[in-house]
Amino acid sequence: MTVSPDVFKAYDVRGLYPQELDAEGAQRIGVALTQQLGARRLAVGHDPRVSSPALSAAFAAGAQSAGAQVESFGMIPTEMLYFGVADRGFDGGAAVTASHNPPQYNGMKLVGEGALPLSGDAGIPELKRRVLEMDQVAAGAEPELAADDLYPDYVRHLLAQVDADALQPYDVVMDAANGAAGKLAPLLFDRTPIRRVELYFEIDGRFPNHAPNPLLEENSRELRERVVAEGADLGIAWDGDADRCFFIDENGEFVPGDFVTALLAEALLVRHPGAGILYDLRASRAVPDTIRAAGGVPLVNRVGHAFFKQRMRRESVLFGGEVSGHYYFQANHNADSGFIPALLILELLSRKHATMAELLAPLRATYFISGEINSRVDDVPATLARIEQRFADGTIEHLDGVSVDFPDWHFNVRPSNTEPLLRLNLGATGEALMQEKRDLVLSVIDGSAR
Repeated sequence: MTVSPDVFKAYDVRGLYPQELDAEGAQRIGVALTQQLGARRLAVGHDPRVSSPALSAAFAAGAQSAGAQVESFGMIPTEMLYFGVADRGFDGGAAVTASHNPPQYNGMKLVGEGALPLSGDAGIPELKRRVLEMDQVAAGAEPELAADDLYPDYVRHLLAQVDADALQPYDVVMDAANGAAGKLAPLLFDRTPIRRVELYFEIDGRFPNHAPNPLLEENSRELRERVVAEGADLGIAWDGDADRCFFIDENGEFVPGDFVTALLAEALLVRHPGAGILYDLRASRAVPDTIRAAGGVPLVNRVGHAFFKQRMRRESVLFGGEVSGHYYFQANHNADSGFIPALLILELLSRKHATMAELLAPLRATYFISGEINSRVDDVPATLARIEQRFADGTIEHLDGVSVDFPDWHFNVRPSNTEPLLRLNLGATGEALMQEKRDLVLSVIDGSAR
């Protein structure tokens, strides 16, 4: 049996296959989740990785041995697991995936009733203890699984989130990265007037063309070049399990996640004026400023999908957006989706009769952002204390790490959940000011500041 203690992360289970997580480890997780939730009915789905079907079957075998009925959704984007659990009334479920990681990794995103995720603050520590303390489990029999094709219902659900009749026949280059989006995207966009140019829609869990992480520049380069070469209106990329999407404007420029959050807020507030919208504390002021201008109520939140989904359950929140490309929707059981944002952006372009670059122009001219910069440090608490001391003349908050606010610039420095790293995100009212303050904060982090 292989299940390393290190695979239990802040938001999921994830590690090298089979060195850190193998089929017996997945079986143990199935047993443990069933016992922990007191589950009678669980669902399972998986991404296209070569190891995913075996891990999915092992999880199901473990869950069945612990007394749960298990239904398989097959190969699906992770967001469809969330939908299936919530819509079909399951007690919980598992999406077998390592998201954007290279093909040698695998893992699970685990949820309870209503698709509320297990996290490092709620659920995963208990699961880890159960798995590691578990007695030897019997070799898993081949699970007897009911199968449910979610795709038709999910496509209808997605189309109901927009006015599909308003969509214009835009030319869109789409990069599925050989991941799960390659199956859902044709089923969805064939129902719209959108004309697509497909990049790597062949399902292949070895990800032979590029890693399924569009946030890395080398993985979006071909898409950016293809948008320009095709004279396309937009580019859209998904990660491996397709629960995140990323946008390229008609000029081949990558659109930062906080600008996407601002545009999505604007699109949704047209139909829901006055609604509350969550944004993560790493975002630039583009997000709260746009929300207010569109008649909404901006609500800052801790980073991490569990924190967003828990708050959206507690409060009446229409939408939440993270700069990492996770977007959460009240109408989607408070779960994240990589396809609702694509439809909403296309609807916004159609309604405004504008290009993506035209929509972004006011934001790009006003808000200048550093992007996330990671620094390895020897002593995280001491470094955070040094930052607070150096910038004590600003407004300081501790929602997640240290956030400091000045009239014309602001930043957040937060520790990594898994490594001795500090992550800096900084915004300012001008490019030169952003660069100056970015370098200053980095010098305080590394100890070289005078």
